[in-house]
Amino acid sequence: MPTEANLTQSVDRPPAKRLILANWRRYIIYIGFVCIFVVFAVTLRNQGFLNPNNLLNIVRQSAMIAVMAVAMTFVLATGEIDLSVGALAGFSSVVTAMTIRAAGMPAGVAAGVATGVAVGLFNGLVTTRIGIPSFLATLAMMGIATGMSMWMSDTAAIPILNDTYSFIFGGGNLGPVPVLLLWTLAFGVIGHLALRKTTFGRRILATGGNETAARFSGIDTKSIKRRVLMISSVTAAIAGMLYAGRLESGRYQFGQGDELSVIAAAVLGGNSLFGGVGTVIGAIVGALMIGLINNGLILMGLEYSQQLIVRGAIIILAVALSQQTRRS
Repeated sequence: MPTEANLTQSVDRPPAKRLILANWRRYIIYIGFVCIFVVFAVTLRNQGFLNPNNLLNIVRQSAMIAVMAVAMTFVLATGEIDLSVGALAGFSSVVTAMTIRAAGMPAGVAAGVATGVAVGLFNGLVTTRIGIPSFLATLAMMGIATGMSMWMSDTAAIPILNDTYSFIFGGGNLGPVPVLLLWTLAFGVIGHLALRKTTFGRRILATGGNETAARFSGIDTKSIKRRVLMISSVTAAIAGMLYAGRLESGRYQFGQGDELSVIAAAVLGGNSLFGGVGTVIGAIVGALMIGLINNGLILMGLEYSQQLIVRGAIIILAVALSQQTRRS
């Protein structure tokens, strides 16, 4: 006769099929990336898809999304969300460009970062002190940031004539390697180590996994949420500075709609919208996948409106996969 302990062990032990399914879901982003790349490589070989310059352009076009997706991983892991990242990128680019024109590059860089700090502080305090959900708080900030950047620039582009700034912040190349790739790798390494190897990262995952239990274990969950929202805003401001450096100007249009791509990249990469799960590497691969799809659709001759439809379908797929993973 089986004992109660044996029955418990047999119930708790997951079947082999369940383990295989879990592993498949964990690596689906990488499998999907390879499959999409192969399909485009075969169907678009005569359109120059595999040309090294085109592949480097995919990296350049995806870099800002990837950088912001790293920080969005931290936000989602706590069970929160930040919808202001795209608008803040445009706002930061305008502030940086105007400050460089008036006071030089160091002041411009400081002003851009300070913009991210100020917005992150606002988002964090409104969410944790006043109690407004981060969805609504950052949605409001999205409108404020867009309005501020339009007002300050009078909806005109602010040129950046500083070659050093343009080289460092997105426009330069070290041999064949775009500087934007180095920025992406730097954020990826720092984000991965911070989330996986530090006490702060473990507290982030604990907060998103079960906030009540985390609070009873001594974690200041409100402080954790304020800090991740601050990280998200500063990273979005830096992404705006990269936009400005690559395109040698500050414009309020930079980053418009990026919040959707950033969230889709993070969730496609294996991050849950419900918190408690975080993978920086997956978020970067998700950003590259979106860039890959956009590039392929452009080479196919699809219009921008059709690209938006595909992007929306990607978000639906990402949410569906996130829910299925959560339920497993």
